Amino acid sequence: MITPAHPRIAIIGGGPAGLTLFITLHRRGIPATVYERELSFNTRAHLGGMLDLGYSSGQRVLRENGLGDAFALHSRPEADAYRLCDAAGTIISFKDPEQGADPRDIRPEIDRSVLRKVMVDAMPPDGIKWGHALTGVRELADGARELTFANGHTAVVDILVGADGGLASRVRPLVSPATPIYHGVTAVEFVVQPEVAKRPELADTVRFIGPGSVFAIGKAQMLLAQVHGDGRIRMYALFPIAADWRLPEDPAVARAHLLEKFAGWAPTFRQLIEHCDGEQMYLRPMYHLPVGHRWAHVPGVTILGDAAHLMSPFAAAGVNLAMLDAFELGLALSDAVNNGKTVEEREAAIAQWEEERMAAAEKVAGIAKANLEATFGPDSPASGIAAMRIHLEEPDLRRRA
Repeated sequence: MITPAHPRIAIIGGGPAGLTLFITLHRRGIPATVYERELSFNTRAHLGGMLDLGYSSGQRVLRENGLGDAFALHSRPEADAYRLCDAAGTIISFKDPEQGADPRDIRPEIDRSVLRKVMVDAMPPDGIKWGHALTGVRELADGARELTFANGHTAVVDILVGADGGLASRVRPLVSPATPIYHGVTAVEFVVQPEVAKRPELADTVRFIGPGSVFAIGKAQMLLAQVHGDGRIRMYALFPIAADWRLPEDPAVARAHLLEKFAGWAPTFRQLIEHCDGEQMYLRPMYHLPVGHRWAHVPGVTILGDAAHLMSPFAAAGVNLAMLDAFELGLALSDAVNNGKTVEEREAAIAQWEEERMAAAEKVAGIAKANLEATFGPDSPASGIAAMRIHLEEPDLRRRA
C-alpha cells in the first residue's frame, strides 16, 4: 500500500509537544491539525512554571525549526541560576551563570506561556483548533479513525498522535493499558504577584531567591521558588499526603494550613506563603508511569511526552523529552511522506521511533524517581540534598535532560 501524498494527521493536545510536532511537520511541507481542549490561548495562560531548555534538546528543536532567534529574544539565561538550601535557609550549593560559559552548560529559562506563544505565533491560523476536547475514537474498516469531540465536531484521520498529557490522556488507552501511579507526594502551587513581590518587606526575600530558582529541602518536605519574566514568584510546596487530600477552599485557611506544615522553616520561605495570592492556589499531585513503559506498536496511532512517559519534575527534563519526542517523530513522518514510502515502511519508522524515545525516557525517568524518593524518604533531608546536589552540579546529567 502506498502512503497517501498527504495522510490526515491529528495531534491531540496543544502543549509544547503537540505544537512542536505540528511545526516540525509544517516546516517540511506536511499538513496536520492540532486539537486543543482549551477554548483559547488565554484560557489558562496564567498557569505553568518556568521551563529550562537544554542546548541539545529543547533548544535544538527550536533552532532546527527556525525559532532559535525567538527563543533567544524571550528566554533568560540569567535565570539558570539556582540556590540549594536547607529549611533554615542555609545555602548548600549555588550557581550563577557566567559570561562566556559553554552554551551547552546554560539552560535558559522561559515562561511556559511565553514559549507556547512563540510556537503558536509560528503556526498558520488554522493549525490549531481550540475548544476541541476529544471524547471518542472509532476505528474504521480502512484503518483510518474517526475522532469525536465534545463540541460535536468529527474528523477522520490516518495518523493519530496523543500529546494530551499524562493523567487524562484519551489516546494512551488505544496503545497501552498503563495508568499513572501516585508517588505519595503532592505539591501546592501558588504565586506571589509581581506588584506584591515589589513590596519593601519582601526585598530581602527577593534578593535571596535571585533571578532563577531556589530549592529548599527539609524533612520529607520541599519548597521550590521560581522568578518569572514578569517578576512574579511561583512557589511549590511539596510533602507526602494521601492522593485524595484537598486544600481548604478558603484562602486564609489554606495559607494557615501551609504555614502549619512548614512551621520552623526560615522566615524567608514562610513570608512567601504569607504573601501568596489566595485565588491562585492549585494542587499538583506527583504521578508517574512505570519506568521503562513500552507498548506494542499500533498502526496509525502513537503517543508522546507525558502521555508516553509521565514522570515527576525531579529530573527537570519533561518538556525537553517531550519536545525531542515530537521533533524526532516529525522528522520520521516527513521522511516517510516526502520520500513516498509505503504505509508499512512508515509504520515501521514510527515503531522504531517509539522504541528509541522510550529508551531515552527510561533513563531520565529513573533519575526523576530516585531523586523524588531521596527527597521524601526516611533519610531526608540529607538524602534529598545529596541527590539534588549531584543532579544540579553535574553538567553531564543536565545535558542529558
